[in-house]
Amino acid sequence: MSKPIVAIVGRPNVGKSTLFNLLAGGRISIVKDTPGVTRDRIYADGSWLDKDFTLIDTGGIEPDSKDIILSSMREQAQIAIDTADVILFITDVRQGLVDADSKVADMLRRSAKPVLLIVNKVDNFEKFIPDVYEFYNLGIGEPIPISAASKLGIGDMLDIMIEHFPEQTSLEEEDDRPRIAIVGKPNVGKSSIINNLTGKERVIVSNIAGTTRDAIDTAVKYHGKEYVFIDTAGLRRKNKIKEELERFSIIRTVTAVERADIVLVVIDAIEGITEQDAKIAGIAHERGKGIMIVVNKWDAIEKDNKTVREYEHEIRRVLSFIPYAEIIFVSAITGQRLSKLYERIDLIIQNQNLRIATGVLNEIMMEAVAMQQPPSDKGKRLKLYYITQVGVKPPTFVIFVNDKELMHFSYTRYLENKIREAFGFKGTSLKFLIRERKEKDR
Repeated sequence: MSKPIVAIVGRPNVGKSTLFNLLAGGRISIVKDTPGVTRDRIYADGSWLDKDFTLIDTGGIEPDSKDIILSSMREQAQIAIDTADVILFITDVRQGLVDADSKVADMLRRSAKPVLLIVNKVDNFEKFIPDVYEFYNLGIGEPIPISAASKLGIGDMLDIMIEHFPEQTSLEEEDDRPRIAIVGKPNVGKSSIINNLTGKERVIVSNIAGTTRDAIDTAVKYHGKEYVFIDTAGLRRKNKIKEELERFSIIRTVTAVERADIVLVVIDAIEGITEQDAKIAGIAHERGKGIMIVVNKWDAIEKDNKTVREYEHEIRRVLSFIPYAEIIFVSAITGQRLSKLYERIDLIIQNQNLRIATGVLNEIMMEAVAMQQPPSDKGKRLKLYYITQVGVKPPTFVIFVNDKELMHFSYTRYLENKIREAFGFKGTSLKFLIRERKEKDR
């Protein structure tokens, strides 16, 4: 099941960033950044009382004009309504209730989404509680007093927040159809690809309006198998400010990737691979999804016998943190190689669900250790005792060692490469958990 999405909405200077940074800074457990992947502080993965979720900061420009502030807040609110399972609406007890709060509250009230009304900067509960009562006038429930700066009331707020997370239904648990998200920058041809893949020559089983998202899920039957495509193509609300457009598209990418098994990252062949493409691919990698790089508009490129090799080399260079990703060159306009996408999707699904026998894994590990000695520090050498696979989607392995601190990232990568040499695992990330076991416990 995908993690619930929590969106933070509010006026400038009410403490949205302070709250986001507090939640993203260790008060709740946050997944570390992946080496080699840079990303905006727009989202963070967290958990509270064993409930995992993705936190999104919808804040952005903070202009001086009140009209622009209100318009920007409406954009934020709409993004939150479209993408979030729970909305944290942040207000400021010191500034009191203002007109912009009321107008955004109207939008949120009509959304039918769970909205928590958070009154921030309540540094002294006795002093400010009478002022908190004023926020009942917004008509969106009981105000929750907190102070993000002083870390007051945060636990109570999170307790209430997780009560509103959607329950997983038995229908969701039984739905084992592959879910494929098509993501990428605006104007790279995502719409054309999805239109071709779900076109008239396919049997469209159903159009399922996303219950908590504005992406449309389309179920398609191809050669007797059913696939669900998550379309993130159209940014409906245009925003003239480029940074805001990028922020909104990243937010929508995060929510789509969260719900997918496989992510098709679409790149414009004419423009080439960009930093934004790397950021989008990084989101999928961090979440352990199957990844395929789809180079679109390949018909528009002048080619010789070296073009594909050179282009692929550049993609591998920029996306060096996902050497396992599949790459395919297509044209949505001519339909070139688009049918091959289904073959690659099936291959990635197979690899995501591949299980390796424990005995075979341990043979590979011992051979790898014999070829390259494990690292040591201050006279103490890393010992690897045992490896076993504990999960799929992505394939997940536990390695038992004498000292976790000695298990350097580069040695884990070395073992990963040895396992990939033996079994491929094309298109899917692999996850490694390092566990300590004392020698006497072996």
